[in-house]
Amino acid sequence: MTNRLLEVCVADPQSLVAAIAGGGDRIELCSGLELGGLTPSAGLMRLAAAAPVPVYAIVRPRSGDFVCDDADVDAMLGDIDAIRAAGLAGVVLGASRPNGELDLKVLARLRDQAEGLGSTILTSGGVHVALDGIDNIATAVSTARGRIKIMAGSGLTPANVGALLAAVPVDEVHSSCASAGPAGSAPAVRLGFAAETRRRTDAAVVRAFKAAMAG
Repeated sequence: MTNRLLEVCVADPQSLVAAIAGGGDRIELCSGLELGGLTPSAGLMRLAAAAPVPVYAIVRPRSGDFVCDDADVDAMLGDIDAIRAAGLAGVVLGASRPNGELDLKVLARLRDQAEGLGSTILTSGGVHVALDGIDNIATAVSTARGRIKIMAGSGLTPANVGALLAAVPVDEVHSSCASAGPAGSAPAVRLGFAAETRRRTDAAVVRAFKAAMAG
């Protein structure tokens, strides 16, 4: 298949530009990517709303786990309203119970709030790297039976995405398509505001990813 979709996860304006230039099919917009992704700022959402491809924003008000109390849910409901008001195409939702199972009650509230917006189901197959979770991803695809699209992500690169796609028939894959570069000025590093290196989306990596997906 050559029509599989590549969603690129971006957390800053420069990565947004690179993802589009490289040919990303959809954007997952967030902040704090080093924390696993948090709800993006209003300014970044405003920039992304002008993108020529669909943009979904992650709804996650804090770092840590995905176990949500009432305060978390209230913040997430407000974030969904802000995402809609910004003109973005969809949301990325997640909530779990303390035992790791999906919190279906919370997810239902979030999905109801997001009525009319697109949404995604992203899975690594329950492991750190999606390539190691192929069996579980295949089970999800089989269970979905085409009623929803299953997107594979976590640890995917241009070098390994072909192996995943050869093994399991997912329609969509997810990656930051990032490469490492300088994080900021020397004073910022010295004062502790920045690390020496930072990973950002690289247009060349996006293009390589698309080429690998096309086989």
